[in-house]
Amino acid sequence: MSFLAIAVRRASAFAPIRVTSRALSAVGTMGSMNISLSNNQRQFGADISRFMSAVAPEVTTEEVVEELPTNDNDDQLLRIRHSAAHVMAMAVQQIFPEAQVTIGPWIDNGFYYDFFFPETTDPETGETVPSRKLTDADLKLVKNVMDKIISKDYPITREEVTREEAERRIKEIGEPFKLEILERLEEPITLYHIGDEWWDLCAGPHVESTGKIPKKAVQLQHVAGAYWRGDENREMLQRIYATAWKDPNQLKQYKKMLEEAKKRDHRMLGKQLDLFSIQEDAGGGLVFWHPKGSAVRRQIEDFWKEEHIDNGYDLVYTPHIANLDLWKTSGHFDFYKEGMFDAMDVENEEYQIKPMNCPFHCLMYKDELRSYRDLPIRWGELGTVYRYERSGTLHGLMRVRGFTQDDAHIYCLPDQLQDEIVQVLDLTETILSRFGFNKYDIMLSTRPDKSVGSDDIWDAATAALEGALKAKGWDYTIDEGGGAFYGPKIDLKIQDAIGRKWQCSTVQCDFNLPERFELEYVDADGSRQRPIMVHRAIFGSVERFFGILVENCAGDFPLWLAPTQLKLLPVTDAVQDYCKQVAKKAAKAGIRVEVDRGNERLAKQIRNAEKGRIPIMAVVGMKEMETDTLAVRSRKLGDLGSFTVDGLIDELSRCIDEADEMTVMGEKEDVVVEEE
Repeated sequence: MSFLAIAVRRASAFAPIRVTSRALSAVGTMGSMNISLSNNQRQFGADISRFMSAVAPEVTTEEVVEELPTNDNDDQLLRIRHSAAHVMAMAVQQIFPEAQVTIGPWIDNGFYYDFFFPETTDPETGETVPSRKLTDADLKLVKNVMDKIISKDYPITREEVTREEAERRIKEIGEPFKLEILERLEEPITLYHIGDEWWDLCAGPHVESTGKIPKKAVQLQHVAGAYWRGDENREMLQRIYATAWKDPNQLKQYKKMLEEAKKRDHRMLGKQLDLFSIQEDAGGGLVFWHPKGSAVRRQIEDFWKEEHIDNGYDLVYTPHIANLDLWKTSGHFDFYKEGMFDAMDVENEEYQIKPMNCPFHCLMYKDELRSYRDLPIRWGELGTVYRYERSGTLHGLMRVRGFTQDDAHIYCLPDQLQDEIVQVLDLTETILSRFGFNKYDIMLSTRPDKSVGSDDIWDAATAALEGALKAKGWDYTIDEGGGAFYGPKIDLKIQDAIGRKWQCSTVQCDFNLPERFELEYVDADGSRQRPIMVHRAIFGSVERFFGILVENCAGDFPLWLAPTQLKLLPVTDAVQDYCKQVAKKAAKAGIRVEVDRGNERLAKQIRNAEKGRIPIMAVVGMKEMETDTLAVRSRKLGDLGSFTVDGLIDELSRCIDEADEMTVMGEKEDVVVEEE
């Protein structure tokens, strides 16, 4: 069959599609399936294209999203948020003098402050008054007082004091949590004052005065509980979350983004589209992948595997548990014990369920003596790991206790490092763009104060990472001292359809594990040398990336990823067998296809398919069965016209292989349809 594709637009996998005027193309015919029809069936099965055209498609319109500033790229915004946090704490203590302040940092979209409200005693009755629980009404009162403080334009000033002087002042105002904070602070010790009214331990930075905070661009959002120092055995604090921007228009845009985010919540869509669930009877933070979600995940993982194999990686599998001694050798037991589940006893030995994959790859490397000619070695693994997370921190797929890392480790020579990093960045770009992510924020993090490895190796590795970024021509910022203790790293945040930033990909040099596991290779001169180890992940974790993906496309997966790509909608029971034959043929071609039960009127079947975010529907009546054709409808474009079965399968197969959206038009006839 040939197509005169007059109105074809090759759409990228996630590109919004605009409905335009569409020319029609002629289609060829295919051999009949030789199904006998009665005259009544022929009359009932007249062409249904007129009916399909009457049902409006769900059109995706393209909206330009203005990019909001971030703390990373706008120092003034960061200062506004930090100062607004201090103003909020001052307001809370003016209204509720018993409140004790703890910490109040800026965060990605605003700031928060944690407060402790102790029990008090009623001065008249002597009775104990329970600690205050902040309400929405309290937040309104706090915001009103904040506005007054801002309007008074108090200067915000910095004061450097000795540790002893800071301790004396803290004890004087009765703030025990500040004493704990002071114990961990390195000198110089600095205080920031709001006029002569209020002060707090703080390293800054801040705006010059409270009047520099745009009060109409500040909004208090909600109250949450938080344990002091994240320790459930310590005091329960009340955390006020807030957002702040440089002007009211930015706040308005942010609020609009929050509203859109609610509609895209992956937890809601996961249930609505039957993708996954968290079964509390099995335990929190453990994901159950339903058939539809598993179909999407399988496509994600298959694409990941194919790209890695094409780029010179060998795929490996490693166990889910190991002797506790392995985690002591790797250092995870010392540094990450709080994030690990308790060890289990196995024949009087302690075994640990794995929180990471890297020690297993180190053991595999060490299994034989390597030559410099063997390097680089690239091993990739979709390895499921388990980490202890408190129940209060769990959040859908974004924070779970069991998840699959798209882990890979590269063992290379020092002079191979930059080329390997470039290849990693190329692969990252290829994979992320396939899923519609083309905008990145990139951070290069350098050596912290406490680190392992020589100056020479740190300098060389940092230069290699920076050289790779320059070779790619990517813009990036430098986080001085923000690297891991074991090596410098590149972190990449992706931007989604509504402007949110998500941390996903990371590339990290590691000088620690090769030393701990005594990894070696024989160099050209016969000497034994340590390889450089590179940790890298592109998705971060499959679960989290899946959640981001669902929210990015609002559950409306592109054709190649959709759990059901084609749904056949029978107008009458008489065409059910024909639909099953078509479905079998499509499934054999690798298309994920369903047949509607047909117990609803056609309009209802179409609406149900639309709700299920199914990209392509084929309405089947008696005429379609007689002529071996399908009346095809796109969720995004509406009626596409009539296709032969083979023609539709060929076009869908092409679109799926190339991650295109189907926009080819079939034959259209202006014949009135009557539906029983």
